[in-house]
Amino acid sequence: MIAQILFVVLLGVTSYFAFKRFQFVRRNILLGRDVTIDGDSSERWGTMARVALGQGKMFTRPLAAFMHLIIYAGFIIINIELLEIVLDGLTGHHRLFSFLGGFYDFLIGSFEVLAFLVLVACVVFLSRRNLLKLKRFWMREMTSWPRTDANLILIVEILLMSAFLTMNACDSILQQRAVDHYISAGSFPISSIIVPALDGLTDHSLVLIERSCWWFHIIGIFAFIVYVTYSKHLHIILAFPNTFYSKLQPAGSFDNLQSVTNEVKLMLDPSLPPPPSDGTPTRFGAKDVFDLSWVNLMNAYSCTECGRCTSECPANQTGKLLSPRKIMMDTRDRMEEVGKKIDTCGGQWQDDGKTLLRDYISEEELWACTTCNACTNACPVNINPLEIIIDLRRYLIMEESKSPESITVMFNNIENNGAPWAMSAADRANWTNN
Repeated sequence: MIAQILFVVLLGVTSYFAFKRFQFVRRNILLGRDVTIDGDSSERWGTMARVALGQGKMFTRPLAAFMHLIIYAGFIIINIELLEIVLDGLTGHHRLFSFLGGFYDFLIGSFEVLAFLVLVACVVFLSRRNLLKLKRFWMREMTSWPRTDANLILIVEILLMSAFLTMNACDSILQQRAVDHYISAGSFPISSIIVPALDGLTDHSLVLIERSCWWFHIIGIFAFIVYVTYSKHLHIILAFPNTFYSKLQPAGSFDNLQSVTNEVKLMLDPSLPPPPSDGTPTRFGAKDVFDLSWVNLMNAYSCTECGRCTSECPANQTGKLLSPRKIMMDTRDRMEEVGKKIDTCGGQWQDDGKTLLRDYISEEELWACTTCNACTNACPVNINPLEIIIDLRRYLIMEESKSPESITVMFNNIENNGAPWAMSAADRANWTNN
């Protein structure tokens, strides 16, 4: 009874903190401006199924994709085992689903094989990050916390899978000894390898180890549920809505500002009625997270920090300051800062003197972008860093009239000559005479 009470308390505490954090994240995402979601819903569902559920874009790098698929499958399938553990904790029973008979044996055996594969995959990923030190995991934006975050999750996964297998090994021995409470159920193809190392222990010691591993496993899972909402691993959940609301238009297409479109239409046809206005001044482009769309902000929270975007970026490859991954991480960090400020000010925003532009993302980074869309094509969850870069650029040009000299010259030529080149319109075709 005491164990059941402790379990219920633990479940309640976990639910409370996870819910509060999800409220915080949702509120931060909705700080962004509203945006119209176009496109066929069936196409969006298909995109989500292919990219988020099927991990279709991961397999451009087969080894990493295979290992990630194992961990992903482990996360999904082993949750069935978690369901039994939760119900056992609530009811005080042991192996509540054992009534499934042979199918239950198949399930437990499959879980064990999968747990072992997850353990191996996590060891491989840890080695890639810390021994091989792949370049994309050690770039300047990957400071101590992002690296620790990734390593921590991998280490916890290894410990959880080890606890799961050790728990089953003890359980199988206790079943063979017909110890009270340990009914005969389940198949243990992997944990049976551990059995010889534990078989000499007393019943009391085995029960102690089995219960300790059970509590470690469930406490670890509950802690993970809360921790994931603070971690880059929030993409486990947000990858689904993120891919659903991702851009369906061709990657090279840009959205015109409606205010500019209306102004051009009036210039071409002054007889058109002026568009309705609520009197609120329109900001061109984006200076802070409030000016980005809520989809852009959801992109930032969905970032896996895998670095595929940056490793594919031609500007980054040539030594430029730009890193698309840093753009998304900076946007998320600024959102977190703004959200905490709102909470400390009683739910109201008070200007803190900072902005996403310059305080987080420099002009040099923005102008290094070639708008080639390599980053958006590489992202395994359809994040679009380019939209944020373009909106920040728009603000620089349309609000501050700031641009690199080469671009300023081009603008002047377009204004004066109707073309980006320093020649009059009458001389455009002169090259044909050469």
